[in-house]
Amino acid sequence: MVKEFIDEREFELINIIGRDLGSNQRVLSSHLKLSLGQTNMLIRRLVAKGLIRISQLNKKKVQYLLTPKGLSEKLRKSVKYTRHTINAIGLIREHLCDIFIKLYNEGHRTFYVYSEGDLQFLIDSAFKEAKLQEAKIIDIHAIPQENLEGFLLIGRENVDLMEFNQKNHLDLVEEVAKKNHLIVETMESDA
Repeated sequence: MVKEFIDEREFELINIIGRDLGSNQRVLSSHLKLSLGQTNMLIRRLVAKGLIRISQLNKKKVQYLLTPKGLSEKLRKSVKYTRHTINAIGLIREHLCDIFIKLYNEGHRTFYVYSEGDLQFLIDSAFKEAKLQEAKIIDIHAIPQENLEGFLLIGRENVDLMEFNQKNHLDLVEEVAKKNHLIVETMESDA
C-alpha cells in the first residue's frame, strides 16, 4: 500500500482541526494565514484523502472532524517530527562537542559563553560530554569591552561583533547553521 503524503499546510490544518473542533472556514483560514478559497481547497483535499470529515450541524454551520485515518496521520507525523528534532539536537550537540575538542587541542582552556535558552543547555551538555581536562566554561551575560583571557563562544543571534575587541571568538549560531544542511540531509535520509 502506497503511503499518502501530506504537506506542511495539510498537517497544520489537521492540527488546528484536532484542537478546535467545530471551527468555521474563516477561523481556520485566519489560523493558517490563507485566503478562504485556499482554505476551502485544503479542506476539500483532506476530505478526499479521508483525513477529515465535514458534519452539517444546520443550514449555515458545519463541523470539521478528524477521521480515525486523520488522527492516525496526525500522530504518525508528530512522532516523525519529534524523532527528527531529537536527531537534529543530537547532531548539533555532537558538533558543539567537536568545536570544544578542536579549540582545546589548539590550547584553549577557558571558554566564555555568551548564550541563553536551549542553545545554552546544548553548549553546557557538549562541554561536559567532551570531558576536557583542566578546562572550564564561564557563562557571561554581556560581551565585555576588554579582551578576555580565554575563548569567547557566542550563542546568540544578531550580535554585532564590531562592538568588542575579542580576538579569540566564535559565533556558534553561525557555525551550527553551516552544518544545518548536513542535519537536514541526514534527517531526510532517515525518512
